[in-house]
Amino acid sequence: MLFDKLVQKRVAAFEQELLQKYYTEVENMYGKMRGWRHDYRHHIQAMKVHAARGELEEIKGYLDMLDEDLTSVETVVRTGNRAADAVLNSKLSLAGERQIRIKTYVRIPVQLTTPELDLCTIMGNLLDNAMEACMELPPERRLIRIYMEMKGNFLYFALTNTAGGAKKSSFRTTRGTGRGLGLGRVDAIVKKLGGHITRASEEEAFSTEVLLPQ
Repeated sequence: MLFDKLVQKRVAAFEQELLQKYYTEVENMYGKMRGWRHDYRHHIQAMKVHAARGELEEIKGYLDMLDEDLTSVETVVRTGNRAADAVLNSKLSLAGERQIRIKTYVRIPVQLTTPELDLCTIMGNLLDNAMEACMELPPERRLIRIYMEMKGNFLYFALTNTAGGAKKSSFRTTRGTGRGLGLGRVDAIVKKLGGHITRASEEEAFSTEVLLPQ
């Protein structure tokens, strides 16, 4: 009993630390975008001066510099929910570094009742597992699709990723982030929240659907 309580306390501390990390990362990305928008007018004015002087090479060089600068500003996903934004943008950044393409449709126009920590744990673990599976493939075949919206009184979260190997008949917990957190942890949280989770495996693809009551 004491050991179980210690494990639960460690898991809770880790998840809280992870949540704060997500928030910090997404705030940094927002800051980059705000800074770029602030400087945009100055960049336009500078190029107008070069254009008035007929300095085409200078304009070309300036545009190349702006293009390089813009690529450093991550694409920011805004779902309408702070916790979802934090996880998704953190994972999108990591996926980009790993040459994994991400396609998203995410929209949460209502206030969720799901605790932020639980939502981040579910999304973070599923995305970690999806990226882990993608890394078994060459870069051109790595793809994750994320779909997230309200369906009635339920938050619907669907995740599909490419994967190597044949169709699976069973789903095991993966190592994932957090020293053993993974599919089992996700299942436990979904059950605690009174939600539903389904998984499907096809040749070279794996999908998970989660419904959480709100």
